[in-house]
Amino acid sequence: MKVKKVRIGIKSIEAGLGDFVRTGEEVERGEKVKKESGVYFTSLDALRKVLTPQRMALLRLIREKKPVSLHGLARLARRNIKNVSDDVRYLAQVGLIELRKADKKVSARVNYDTILLEIAV
Repeated sequence: MKVKKVRIGIKSIEAGLGDFVRTGEEVERGEKVKKESGVYFTSLDALRKVLTPQRMALLRLIREKKPVSLHGLARLARRNIKNVSDDVRYLAQVGLIELRKADKKVSARVNYDTILLEIAV
C-alpha cells in the first residue's frame, strides 16, 4: 500500500505571493507547471495554533477509526461534540481534512497517512 503524504510548510506571505507570480509567469510562457499541493502557514506559531495535541488526536482517530459522524468521533475522542465540531471544521477550513455530508450526518476523512513538515530557513 502506497503511503499518502500531505506537505505542511511555513512560508512568509511574500514567499507565497512570489511562488504565485512565478507560476503565473510560467503559465503565460506556455511552460508546463508542476502541481504542488500542501498547506502552508506564515509562521511556526500559526502552525502550532492549528496542530494542537487535541487536533492531532482527532486526525489520528479519523484516519484509523473512520467514524461515520462527528458524534461518533466525539465519543471516540471522549470530548464534547461542540468542541470536536469546531476543531473538525477548522481543520477542514485549512485543508487538512475533508468533510462529507450524507443522510443528515457529517463525517470527516483524512486522505493521507503522513504529514511532512517543511520549514525554509
